[in-house]
Amino acid sequence: MKHYLLAPGPTPVPARVLLAMAQPIIHHRTPQFSQIFAEAKEGLKWLFQTSQDVLMLAASGTGAMEAAVTNLFSPGEEVLVINGGKFGERWAKISGRYGLKVHELRVEWGKAVQPEAVAQTLERHSQIRGVLVQASETSTTVCHPVPEIAALTRQRDTLLIVDGITAVGVYDLPMDRLGIDVLVAGSQKALMLPPGLAFIALSERAWERVKTAQLPRFYFDLAKERENLTKDTTAWTPAISLIVGLREALAMLREEGLDQAFARQARQAAATRAAANALGLQLVAPDHPSPAATGIFVPAQVPGGKLVAYLRDRMGVTFAGGQDQFKGKIVRIAHLGFIDSFDTIVAIGALEMALRKFGCAVELGRGVGAAQQVLMAGLPE
Repeated sequence: MKHYLLAPGPTPVPARVLLAMAQPIIHHRTPQFSQIFAEAKEGLKWLFQTSQDVLMLAASGTGAMEAAVTNLFSPGEEVLVINGGKFGERWAKISGRYGLKVHELRVEWGKAVQPEAVAQTLERHSQIRGVLVQASETSTTVCHPVPEIAALTRQRDTLLIVDGITAVGVYDLPMDRLGIDVLVAGSQKALMLPPGLAFIALSERAWERVKTAQLPRFYFDLAKERENLTKDTTAWTPAISLIVGLREALAMLREEGLDQAFARQARQAAATRAAANALGLQLVAPDHPSPAATGIFVPAQVPGGKLVAYLRDRMGVTFAGGQDQFKGKIVRIAHLGFIDSFDTIVAIGALEMALRKFGCAVELGRGVGAAQQVLMAGLPE
């Protein structure tokens, strides 16, 4: 059986990247590795659209989230967490574990936070030192309005810390131009790599905050990492093969071009939404959808967990299911990274067939046809 990985992380790894990572291992304290590291370092600045350093951590994206908290705050300081899904909840858990006073702005799952609500919370609690938010909340496939929130934090002594794990490389999120203070990403998403690398970039005012932050840190000491970055190395043993692959993945993105990559992923997302609408299926995030992945409610009579398992184990097509309150109720279909238009056609065709197997009277080909109409715009002349 041929397998299609169409979940929002990990995502497919191109053969070109796999071959780069399959080369014999080299030592990380050598000029040869430093050259590779330097090229990856510059590529990440291009990807993040920043003049700041982008640090590479041997961790999942959650490691970079934790590093953002421990390097920027002191015990008892106040933060505002936008909690509209599983990963917003994670910001709150990390912050609470380190003794910060957390103000949670809870948002209905499937909805984006209203900038006015953020502004009102900041006005009520003038001691808030940071706003923590997902750019793309993977669990609900929602985009939060980062540009509007950044406009609020730029006016205050309040840092904007953005989880861009399913946003960086997916759609335009220019760190410097927007005024994002901390931007986090992970390797297994749009960067087309296996899990194991986390990335984090800090603005100048965030680096100033690092100097006074008092929370404990050791492995995730960003000042130490920044010092080593100037020498084209890392503070601790790096994920050597992943960084070799990172250089290749960034080269692929440069060849495609950021705007073209953004357009490709947006087109696939639009095609998937069109297909869901044509099939009469309800979208999880109809108003502020993320181009990284599309959440679709399964019909009430269909056990969503069994549907996802059937697609994966019997059809070879891996989607993600729902988490927590969405468990068994939705499927999430990815569009980020090394996923193209024909993967999207496979995804919709498989969903139609699986729903029919579970007794739904869907019209086969109806969703596929709607997706094709959207995807035709991306075909070469």
